[in-house]
Amino acid sequence: MFSWLSTARRLYSVFVGPPSLATPSSTSPPIKFGILGAAKVASTGLIIPALSHPEVEIHAVAARDPIRAEAFAKKYKLRTFYGGGDAYQKLLDDPEIQAVYVALPGGLHYEWTMKALAANKHVLVEKPSSVSSEQTREMFEFAQKKGLVILEGLQYRFYPAIIRAKEIIDSGELGAIKSIETIITGPQGSLKTDDIRYTWEIGGGIFQDMGTYPVNVLRYFTSSEPTSVLSASYTAHPNDPKVDQAMTTTLAFPGDVVGSIELNFEIPYKFGLIPSLPKMDVTVKAENGEMTVKFFVLPFVYHSINVSVKDGQSGKGAKKRTEKVYSPTSVKGRTLKGEEWWASYRYQLEAFVDKVKGREPDTWLTAEESIANLQTIEKVYEKAGLPPRPKSTFAFSPITDDSIEAKRTA
Repeated sequence: MFSWLSTARRLYSVFVGPPSLATPSSTSPPIKFGILGAAKVASTGLIIPALSHPEVEIHAVAARDPIRAEAFAKKYKLRTFYGGGDAYQKLLDDPEIQAVYVALPGGLHYEWTMKALAANKHVLVEKPSSVSSEQTREMFEFAQKKGLVILEGLQYRFYPAIIRAKEIIDSGELGAIKSIETIITGPQGSLKTDDIRYTWEIGGGIFQDMGTYPVNVLRYFTSSEPTSVLSASYTAHPNDPKVDQAMTTTLAFPGDVVGSIELNFEIPYKFGLIPSLPKMDVTVKAENGEMTVKFFVLPFVYHSINVSVKDGQSGKGAKKRTEKVYSPTSVKGRTLKGEEWWASYRYQLEAFVDKVKGREPDTWLTAEESIANLQTIEKVYEKAGLPPRPKSTFAFSPITDDSIEAKRTA
């Protein structure tokens, strides 16, 4: 049941701390995590969700700035921190750490994910998995070879509301899909001009980063891959014409389905004074009705699933309803683990731990999904006339089945 009280409780648990701390499991030792990068996302993405998970312990953080690393460790009461130019490698060399959360810029994901896997650590890597579908494939293949778990952090996919929306589509209630429209926008100033997402050398481009969400939801809701990119246009960043700060694209899917994406965090202020409200919506239009999921990227903050089904008897009007799915028990036909105050990041952590522990998670993102998502992003950039994002120059050469040598290429 949605209420302002439950919303406040949920948001408090996401950004401050859970209602109650977990008691460590006596039968399943906790997985000790290390965090690469003292980024803000590490708090909501891992540290706070871990407080309510009995099988997770955050052991250490690493940052190249020693002062920042120490401050981060003190703030979140971590036992260990590593700072300096070799901080990341020191964390990977820590024998107590079993899993690594990669919270670095996307252009560094390949290098440090491969190094983490080489150090026999499981990896939860923030989206995008890397800036190259080819290098993402290498990451997953290497993890499989090593018998390790790797997951791209597309957190929204683990939330009950998104699972319910997919359930509605698959039920056939709306009929065959005709089109899907996605929009993710925010007012000017949402991202600073020097935001790390706009740095070309490490995979800069808003579509490379935030485009991960709309591309994924189109593929997820259609249960298919795009057959072609019909159109793509962008607005260049003022500091670098190779970097996009807005993108609009249309994709063709099997069955004459058209998917569209509008991604723009530079929406002008109304009358020069009033900022536009953020939009994160996806609308499915089908032969027998339509469905809009509001705020699908961050459904734990707020969402609504608005369904309109044509009245088949009268042929006039439509039957409308709104669903809000904050509790896993609201997803029909499935018994999911979770609490109403869990954020999507908490569900994601639950799935990752289940996988590491050899249990079957409620929801999972496969290697094929992460690879295909980047392949679509690459095709959109090509259609827009932009060069592919620069691959990591870090290369790996196998030595034995159990170790690899890393070297920097020219």
